[in-house]
Amino acid sequence: MEKIIRVPLAALVWALSSTAIASDFDGSKPLICAPVEAMECHSGEKCEAGIPDDVGAPAFMRIDFAKKVIVGPKRTSPIRSMDKDGNQILLQGTELNLAWSMALNTADGKMVSTFSSRDGAFVLFGSCTPL
Repeated sequence: MEKIIRVPLAALVWALSSTAIASDFDGSKPLICAPVEAMECHSGEKCEAGIPDDVGAPAFMRIDFAKKVIVGPKRTSPIRSMDKDGNQILLQGTELNLAWSMALNTADGKMVSTFSSRDGAFVLFGSCTPL
């Protein structure tokens, strides 16, 4: 009898905790994100891998969905477009003569950001966590 009760209880606890984790990345909570890998790309050349510091990216950035801004240590960038698409949130804006976009996985908080101009592009890969 005790075993019969434990299995449904464990399933309920797991279901509730995975719902809480999934909702961490649905745009309802502020996030802090850390880029961990960077790529620099130019037309006609191979992309070069490096670390975010190599391309001038901050170690951490905060996403405030309610205020529609991404805040770094030196500047705040307005989010001009925000869209939920399937299992991701898509953000877009401009800063320092660059167009940027970010795709945030709503299941696990992984993110990919791109920054582009007429001269080339930077790609950042990282992860976010709720504040």
